[in-house]
Amino acid sequence: MIQNTLSRRDVLKAGAAGTLALSLPGFALAKGSGAPKAGIALQLYSIRNDCGKDFDAALAWVAKTGFEAVEFAGYHNYANNPEGLRKKLDELGLKVAATHIGTGTLVGDNLKKTVDFHKTIGCKYLCVPGDGRFSKPDESKVLAEIFNTAAEELKKVGMATGYHNHTHEFKKDGDKTYWELFAERTSKDVVLQQDVGWTTVAGYDPAEMIRKYPGRSQVIHCKPSMVEGDAGRAILGEDSVKWVPVFEACRDVGGTEWLTIEQEAYPDGMSPMECTELSLAGLKKILAAM
Repeated sequence: MIQNTLSRRDVLKAGAAGTLALSLPGFALAKGSGAPKAGIALQLYSIRNDCGKDFDAALAWVAKTGFEAVEFAGYHNYANNPEGLRKKLDELGLKVAATHIGTGTLVGDNLKKTVDFHKTIGCKYLCVPGDGRFSKPDESKVLAEIFNTAAEELKKVGMATGYHNHTHEFKKDGDKTYWELFAERTSKDVVLQQDVGWTTVAGYDPAEMIRKYPGRSQVIHCKPSMVEGDAGRAILGEDSVKWVPVFEACRDVGGTEWLTIEQEAYPDGMSPMECTELSLAGLKKILAAM
């Protein structure tokens, strides 16, 4: 069983469609007949308190609300029971889009444990949601090699790893951001799980970033985010992010398999579940209008 799987908060502390044709599951992102499909998933950190209280009930709510898949940020009562988790997911008709785990789960003897756990639950993409070394001149190079090595091993078993940004990844080292440097230092097999909301807040164009590194946006985070001074609220479609160019980039070059909603702001006193449901409706409305 996997012993080193962390919640997203623990990882960060460690430092170290068509109109009526749009429906879940899946919608066509790529152009042309026989195009691959991209589904809509929920990063469970969005409803973390609900998951902590009753994980099974939270998963049932995700399925009932209309999400096709989940992205994990910890496994709660299933941390040592991947078989039980797979059974529960199958009962609910949920797939696994990805997971958030710590960098330590990708190195040494831990990698085999990580692979065994995630193959059991049907998870292909193993993403790290933050590592303090990412934006340090020398340590960032070492970190990139960790991902290259892990990606090479994971490719053999049909899996992949990647990194999820916040804002500090867009600090610069010389004339390039650390995000760009990471992309250049890692192989094309390393996923660039762009958090579109954080990229926007950092002052960069998320669609441009997807187009700059084609085929590496298999999973993106659709996080409703507000830029200071903008009108609106942090609900997808009412926020500051220019979503249509992002989804066009995903369709055209991203190789995107999953659009994953991550709701981290809860405006107007609404609950996380209420906000998440509104963002799902907002996402579907945008896609239907494209």
